[in-house]
Amino acid sequence: MSRSAAPRPPVSTEGASILIVDDDPEIGALLAEYLGQAGLRADAAGDGSAMWQALAARHFDAVVLDLMLPGDDGLTLCRQLRDRSNLPVIMLTARGRATDRIVGLETGADDYIAKPFDPRELLARLRAVLRRTGINADPLPARLRFAGFTLDTRMRQLTDAQGSPLPLGGSDYSLLLLLARHPDQVLDRDHLAEQVYGRDRLPGDRAIDVCVSRLRQVLETDSRTPQLIRTVRHRGYTLAGPVQRDG
Repeated sequence: MSRSAAPRPPVSTEGASILIVDDDPEIGALLAEYLGQAGLRADAAGDGSAMWQALAARHFDAVVLDLMLPGDDGLTLCRQLRDRSNLPVIMLTARGRATDRIVGLETGADDYIAKPFDPRELLARLRAVLRRTGINADPLPARLRFAGFTLDTRMRQLTDAQGSPLPLGGSDYSLLLLLARHPDQVLDRDHLAEQVYGRDRLPGDRAIDVCVSRLRQVLETDSRTPQLIRTVRHRGYTLAGPVQRDG
């Protein structure tokens, strides 16, 4: 980690609440039992209707969402979730092709696992996503306000000066949250990749640059001449200007 990378306080995932959406009741029950034994709280739903009922009834910290479901499929449900919130989503599917994974991630999923899989891998990926999104992080304020925008960390939602919600995918939210928590501080690409994607950045890896480009399309008046998220050549990115913390 470089000197410009801001340290992130340790985040506990103990007791996080997970909703498993899979039309195979045996898989849902087994995963719920396994995650429960690992210290997480897990419920299962068999389709999109049951998913929405569960989400309306109680708070969840992440969703494990099967791609192949009766009625609305996982991609449709993920898009709908992204329209309403930025709840972390891990796609679960029998399709292992790279194109399917890319479509799932572009829809707004935070991660993607192909069946058959080791439950230990799902647990590790869940914990990584929860850490990246700041579950149970005490120092995290309820809202971050900057340049007329408000980032609600409880709803994981970005709104403009008029209070209208703006589109923000899972990785985009994680990156913006990291930048907003450290305004006017240069965060290098390696640190950002580690925090946002939970992995080391490889040579030629431009995932963070693409993520920044998407954020600029949402935040900047002219994304070609960014004033808010600025590039520091050969180092990384910084969010320019003051950030107000509420809550």
